Amino acid sequence: MPKKPKIVTVIGARPQFIKAAEVSRAFAAAGVEEQILHTGQHYDHAMSDVFFEELGIPKPRYHLGVGSGAHGAQTGQMLEGVERVLINERPDGLLVYGDTNSTLAGALAAAKLHIPVFHIEAGLRSFNRRMPEEINRVLTDHTSALLFCPTKTAVHNLLREGLGQEQISLCGDVMFDSVLRHANDKDTPLPHPHLAQADAVLVTIHRAENTDNPRRLSAIVKALVGIAEQRPVVFPLHPRTRVALMKLELYETLANKVACIDPLSYRQMIVAQRHSSLIVTDSGGLQKEAFFVGRPSLVVRNETEWVELVEHGYTQLVEPEDLQNAAFGPHPQLDDPRTLGLYGDGNASGHILAEIERFCS
Repeated sequence: MPKKPKIVTVIGARPQFIKAAEVSRAFAAAGVEEQILHTGQHYDHAMSDVFFEELGIPKPRYHLGVGSGAHGAQTGQMLEGVERVLINERPDGLLVYGDTNSTLAGALAAAKLHIPVFHIEAGLRSFNRRMPEEINRVLTDHTSALLFCPTKTAVHNLLREGLGQEQISLCGDVMFDSVLRHANDKDTPLPHPHLAQADAVLVTIHRAENTDNPRRLSAIVKALVGIAEQRPVVFPLHPRTRVALMKLELYETLANKVACIDPLSYRQMIVAQRHSSLIVTDSGGLQKEAFFVGRPSLVVRNETEWVELVEHGYTQLVEPEDLQNAAFGPHPQLDDPRTLGLYGDGNASGHILAEIERFCS
């Protein structure tokens, strides 16, 4: 029997915890040795610990405790910490997810030590190099040995950039695996009474392009207050967003009309989305989750990596000033995501496991 590979997995942010739950489950079932390294990029209970507890992710073997900070300082501290772990563990490969500073730090540390990098969610492009996430994903893809793409568009992006077909695997989206696993959750109660109403709107805003731009954030608040005059609005507040609202003295204006609540756990968020009629967000992950549970979304950004959702009409990109009108506009009826096949067959983690075992054999 061939020896099972040893993998170090680097995670640090909420979406990565959700994806890691599925892949780590597949690794454990197959007998793959996995050492989880948590950078500490998301570090408070509501954004980190609760996901490990709720999703059954193995406790991290290593926790760097880096926390927040400027991009260079944060990435540098992570790079130093990941390098120490890799020298100690000497794994057969390093696995990273998505496009955060944790992703890039892990990929750079492994590449410099000649340890193969495996990138889940490879090939996504917004084509906006002003976004830190775009820089992170491009550099990570170009240091990776295996590139796990969630969509055909992602595959085409990588081929266009000169990466080899032998590195690329169209595996589908790991988050689809996760939503299917939790879609019929009957045990998690509604996070807020507003969600019991048929026309409820769920909101998440956290990206720096919105929270750090006073004009955009003020316009978003004005739009949400306007929407809340006619429909119940529930807004789980990311810590960064709460601080930005307080700084601009917008929190009370918002909270007088909108149900501003603490961040939700993953299962709570899936339940909240299922009970919403519309989702307003700037999150890449939530756009897809909305589609997976059959809800339309408005994305308060100029671009999205998930171009398929826009092309098929399930997501609409909106400017803050247009958000209120868009919320009351017509929205499409969504088909069963499994029949459309935009994001795979719901077994991305199984395909990823098979490719890593093949590569390491």
